[in-house]
Amino acid sequence: MNEFSWSHLNHWHLGIVPVVLLLGAGCLYAVGARRAKDWPLAPSLFFYLGLVVTFLATQSVIGYFDMEYFSAHMVQHLLLIMAAAPLFACARPLDLISKVGPLWAKKFIDGRFMRVLLHPLFGFAAYVVFIPVTHLTGLFDLMMKYSLVHHAEQIAFLVIGYLFFRVAFGLERGMKLHPGLRLVYVMGAVPVDTFTGLALIMSVKNPFPGYAAMAPMGSTPASILDNVKLGGSIMWIGGDGLMLLACIPLVVMWVKWETIRTREIDAELDELGL
Repeated sequence: MNEFSWSHLNHWHLGIVPVVLLLGAGCLYAVGARRAKDWPLAPSLFFYLGLVVTFLATQSVIGYFDMEYFSAHMVQHLLLIMAAAPLFACARPLDLISKVGPLWAKKFIDGRFMRVLLHPLFGFAAYVVFIPVTHLTGLFDLMMKYSLVHHAEQIAFLVIGYLFFRVAFGLERGMKLHPGLRLVYVMGAVPVDTFTGLALIMSVKNPFPGYAAMAPMGSTPASILDNVKLGGSIMWIGGDGLMLLACIPLVVMWVKWETIRTREIDAELDELGL
């Protein structure tokens, strides 16, 4: 493969299995939303937007070059964990399953395993550990060697991002944090992206030997290292930017919550004649 140019934007990386999985997920959600006759339109829109972002991240030119350019790989990761995953969290899939799903699925969601998995501390810890481990350890080269590890990693980005942002937005069933604490929850994860990005930017040599073998024809060690540093910049600036963007609706939710709570307290005081 030659150096990337604008003419490569029409390259696609279509895989039968991921396309079928995305279509299957879309069909299942549509069936569930139809059975739940009072299911709001907004969650459905969020779900299908999440599918579109996932498709573009894995099957478009981004997925086509993600094994050759570390920067493309990083863009893919950010799209999965910080764009698609938050959209899936807003789609409230567990609420839909609890409403119209089969009995065994409802029991599983209410089981001990899911209570642990959906706990805010688990979602936060998973995010804090997963980001540096997948970008700063030998796991990355393992992904370069085995496609199954690569695909498992992509799914993990969606799952862990969903677990993290479902707590942040607090729209779905389960333990809910105070709106102000949700803002702290998200901001507490920002240093993880910053640390990971800066660690890559400060690399003095290519930390991923696998990219030396997969790099485009004519790539030099210096150009590969530059691309790794570009990926680190994307993680740092892009990751922090997307996290801060996610804070905007959280601030709005907090203000609304405080307004409603203030009205309730005023009403209670009026009843007491205070």
